Amino acid sequence: MELFDREEGLSRAEIEAMQESRLRETLRLAGKTPFYAKRLAETGPIKKVADLSRLPFTTKDDLRAHYPYGLLATERDNIVRMHASSGTTGSPTAIHYTREDIDTWARLMARCMHMVGIRPRDVFQNTSGYGLFTGGLGIHFGAEYLGCLTIPAGAGNTRRQLKLIQDFGVTVIHIIPSYALYMGETLQQDRIAPDSFPVKIALIGAEPHTEEARQRIEFLLGCRCYNSYGLSEMNGPGVAFECTEQNGLHVWEDAYIFEIVDRHDQSPLEAGQWGELVMTTLTRQGMPVLRYRTGDITRLIAGDCACGRRHRRIDRIAGRVDDMFILKGVNIYPLQIERVLMSFPEVGQNYVIELDNQQGKDILKVRVEVGENSSAGDNDLQKAVTRMLKDEILLTPQVELVSFGGLPKAEGKAVRLIDKRRTTPAIN
Repeated sequence: MELFDREEGLSRAEIEAMQESRLRETLRLAGKTPFYAKRLAETGPIKKVADLSRLPFTTKDDLRAHYPYGLLATERDNIVRMHASSGTTGSPTAIHYTREDIDTWARLMARCMHMVGIRPRDVFQNTSGYGLFTGGLGIHFGAEYLGCLTIPAGAGNTRRQLKLIQDFGVTVIHIIPSYALYMGETLQQDRIAPDSFPVKIALIGAEPHTEEARQRIEFLLGCRCYNSYGLSEMNGPGVAFECTEQNGLHVWEDAYIFEIVDRHDQSPLEAGQWGELVMTTLTRQGMPVLRYRTGDITRLIAGDCACGRRHRRIDRIAGRVDDMFILKGVNIYPLQIERVLMSFPEVGQNYVIELDNQQGKDILKVRVEVGENSSAGDNDLQKAVTRMLKDEILLTPQVELVSFGGLPKAEGKAVRLIDKRRTTPAIN
């Protein structure tokens, strides 16, 4: 195991001792803000990690309520960057960074990239959007910190992306899963064989995705894909990352404390139980965040990883609390449907889930493209997909096979769920 920095190879005892020390400093900084000062006064002394559970959760609504500068733990003159959520309704959530925060973030991201075999000799292309979204600059700074030649291609324009990859011999890309599937489909259309494509490693994140989708991306692009997890409230990408074992994501516990709680009663859950991820920063200087409810559903993976690292692992994100929809009393996550669809080689990369209400009855419709060499009139395929979906979600959906290329394509995040019972689509 080749380590990027000392903290990556800490023992469990060393990790826990570092967490205790860094939590004390984090609480001191957080206490400079009126919001956390009040909470800490009401909670009483927190002297160790185990005491942290006495604090109330921080929510996205709390961040919005203190927009734009209400949660700063330092002078505004010490802040060098701000990232924010889209804020499509009401105030966005604003996250502030000191110079030290930016450097720490870049180092953590470089650690992630180094862990999966990326080295300074690699050429890295970032297909993520730049701007207020943390995925662009966060991974960009990590690649440069590691020493890679870094191409800030930005989002979209697939033909340009492919030209840059081929002209500059790009070996590593950062790409969202739905766009990776679209890029793979474009390679097939252009008759570019995966083994002639220079990319060897793809970093995929920003969207929940299934193992089946990952395997399809690896097949289409001829590379290894590693799952990345991050959120702006904790910095951005680089919070957790897969190692080469591809068996869960290591949370960098020298920088974060994480909990997994029952999403209904907020009680702590044991390893193997699915719940909501709650996180606390340990290194942020400008804006520490305590016990933040991420809204992401995952579970703790028990036992040590075969790679030798002792930072604990979480499972891939199964969805978000607000992604789940209820139909006829059944809880359904969009990724359950994706898992089934991606298991059929005859099915293409693009699909959409539509919810409607007709004559007082809820209807679930799944529209999915077939592959380039398959027929949308294949009744046997339609019946097989319907049957497997029923087995997975315990309801019988209406399945419509669509000709190859027949659904709208998105070069950004794909719209997978359209709830016609609402006024706006849910984006997954």
